[in-house]
Parts: sequence; structure tokens; C-alpha cells
Amino acid sequence: MKRDDHLRQTATEFGQQHLFQYWESLSDDQRSALLDDIEHIDFATLSKLLSEKVGETPPIDESKIDAPPVYPHRPSDDQLELYASAIKTGEMMLASGKVGAMVVAGGQGTRLGFDAPKGTFPISPIKSKTLFQLFAENILNLNNTFGCKIPWYVMTSSATDAPTRAFFEEYNNFGLDPGDVYFFEQGVMPAVDDHGKIILASPHAVALSPNGHGGSLLAMRDRGVLEDAKRRGVEIFSYFQVDNPLVSPADPLFIGLHANSESQMSSIAVPKADDLEKVGNFVSIDGRVQVIEYSDLPDSLAHAKNADGSRKLNAGSVAIHLINRSYVESLTGGGELSLPWHRARKKVEYYDAIASTTVQPDSPNATKFEMFIFDAIPLATKSIVLEQRREDCFSPVKNAEGVDSPATARRDMIRRAASWLESCGVDVLRNSKKEPQATIEISPLRAINVKQLSTSLQTKPKIKTNEELYLE
Repeated sequence: MKRDDHLRQTATEFGQQHLFQYWESLSDDQRSALLDDIEHIDFATLSKLLSEKVGETPPIDESKIDAPPVYPHRPSDDQLELYASAIKTGEMMLASGKVGAMVVAGGQGTRLGFDAPKGTFPISPIKSKTLFQLFAENILNLNNTFGCKIPWYVMTSSATDAPTRAFFEEYNNFGLDPGDVYFFEQGVMPAVDDHGKIILASPHAVALSPNGHGGSLLAMRDRGVLEDAKRRGVEIFSYFQVDNPLVSPADPLFIGLHANSESQMSSIAVPKADDLEKVGNFVSIDGRVQVIEYSDLPDSLAHAKNADGSRKLNAGSVAIHLINRSYVESLTGGGELSLPWHRARKKVEYYDAIASTTVQPDSPNATKFEMFIFDAIPLATKSIVLEQRREDCFSPVKNAEGVDSPATARRDMIRRAASWLESCGVDVLRNSKKEPQATIEISPLRAINVKQLSTSLQTKPKIKTNEELYLE
């Protein structure tokens, strides 16, 4: 059976035959593009989502929600030996090649006014290094420090895959062995209208969108990542998102705590900036760690306080996780992913046959389906949370201006660099608002923590007001 006949038959079987309504008017190239889109559709899963009303967020029983146990950023006196042992374990696992880095990089820089994959966005305050370059240099540093070759799994999307591969090729993989950089594409789901019909964005294009960061786990199986990792001896994936220039692709303390506690999936948390900050909230429900999205957290819980006046739910999720390869294999066994789907009303462009044009709606007109990576946490037999300081690990680049923008990320990169230098005994002039009065950038090739920076400083630099200091 020809490809078009097979796909037409499948679409008809699931009541989506309208996908071929413009077939006769399409060119050969347009027909091929449409068939490519339709081949990406998991009709059986979509049918289940529509018929069973799967994806609707269940009500929250506030009485069962408590703050989760969290390893503190600074260990207490009785935890010093635990943390020291964890660091040794983490360093051993890195040196023995048991850790792989994985970045979720399917997003475009649209909200930044940047028409390219977000990972190619220049962000460092002096050299304008891109997000991808910063991560690559961090991995190179780890390779040199521990005598290993950390494989880097880069998850793209249909929109970012080709330009991301071209970007890495243009910059020679930023010094990494090309055999250790593995690109794989995320899965997609179609948007549907109020009648459950898949939306066409044009006569030859389906309104497809990524199936959520939780779908990365299924893509790891379908795109050969799990097989590659097993071949290399990788036991743990260090998962992070592409928009965070402060993230460490592989932290020995975090890895060691995860391994020593026999956790299947672990997470980094930061103290929330305010009660209603738009981050996920780590909670404990019936003794299991979970994440509740800010949009689903009742105001009464968001504002809840402990007896001493501190915030009850103060552990914010920053999408930094460690996930065992064996755990991903178990979640994706049998060809399906054991995570719940979430549905959301969104504005989705659609083709108007009467006007013969694609329309951008003014209000939500469609339903999208996504899976969230944090929904794997409560399914794990053991899961831990490690608190880190926000200023050390989290300053995302999401918006063109204001909060979580390039300006705030560069500010925070400078602040962290200044803090590291001060910890090494270097005088950093600050203004009345305690902000550094110089622009400072530390290359990840030079140092990825204070300890490395301290050992690399032969002489303490003199930092002048309004100057640029780049440590390479």
C-alpha cells in the first residue's frame, strides 16, 4: 500500500479524514510535507485522550500536602560526612563515565525576539558566548578534571533540529568530540479544536507542537539515546533546560547524593522568590515527593506559613534533575510512557478555507496535550531533593525584557563571578546597591566553581570601576 493510502486509511479510521481535504490541490512537495506531518501523529493516543477526557487536572486535597524533605544547600554538622562522601561518589561516577548530560533544547527564541534556536542565543556578559557554548565548555572542564568523556545528549524539536546541528558543526562542537554529541528530536502532538478534530495550520501542514518535556523520556527510547547510553556505560542522565546559563551540567555533590541514596530520580530546588513565583512547587503527598505547577497551587497553600512565619512550600522547581537510565527504561517499556497527560487551552493558528489564509486567533481556540518530566518523580521508588542557592544555579532567559530576560541573566552571571572572586580574597568594588561596579566573566574552561577558581588564581586581579574583566 502506498504511503498516502496507508495514512489516509489510518486518519479515516480515527475520524480525522479531513486532514486530506485539500489533497487534490497540493503540489508533490506539499503532499510530501503533509504526509510527513501525519506520520508524526500518534492517532491511538490522541483518540484515548479525547474519548476518556484524559489530561484534566484533578482537584487538590490540601489536607494531604506538606513540604518535602530537602537536603540543605549547606550541610548541618551531622551531615558533613554525608556530603563529603557524596562528593567522592559523584567524582568517582564522573571519572568512570557513568554520567551523561542531557539538555532540552527544542525551543525557539521567539519570546526573545530571536529567530533561531534558543541555545544559539548569545548571553555571556563580555564575550557573548551562546548558551550552547557555555554548556559545552562546562562539559569540557569536567572532562579535563575527571579524565572522562561525558556524552552530551541534545534534544531538539522539528523546528530546531537542523539549525542546531548546523550551529554545532559551524563551531566544531565547541571543542567536544563530535562522537560524544548526540542529537535527537522530540515527539509532537497535534492541537485539536472543540470538536476533537486535528487542526490544519495550512492545506499541507498540521498544527503540531512538542509533546512536553516529559515526552523527552519517550524520545530517548525512540531515538536510540537509551541504547547509546547503555553502550557507553552511562547510568545517570543529568537533565537540564537550555535557557539557564547558570546551570551545572553535572554536579558531583548532587550526583553523589542521588547515587548514595539509591534514588531513581532527583531534583534541584531553590527557595522561591515570593509566594506566587511562576515555578513548580515541590511538595510531599502521602510520603512521595511531587511537583505542583504554580497555576494549579491553591492560593491558600501558596501563602501558607509555618509557625515561625517562613513560607511552608518554599522549594521551587528549576527543571534540573538526575534520572537513572534504568528508570527511563522501565517508564518507557512496552512502547508507551507511564506519565499522565495534561491538557491546556491555547491560541493555535488555523487555515481558513473561505479566506484562503492562515488565521492567528485572538483567544484560545484549541487544546494541546503535553507530558511533564516532573510527573515521573512520584512514580520513583526513591526520590530526593537538593536545595541550591538561586544565585548559583538558576537565571533563565525567557523574556525579551524584565524578569527572566537576557539583562537579568547577564546581571546574575556577573554577580556570581564577583561572588566567586570575593570568596578567593579578591576585592570587588560595589555600588550603594551592592552591585559589582565592573563587568566580570569567568570562562567555564577556567573554573566552574570557587574551588577551581581559587587554585587557578596565581595573582589576585585588581578590578577597577567600570572595567571589563574576563578570566579565560
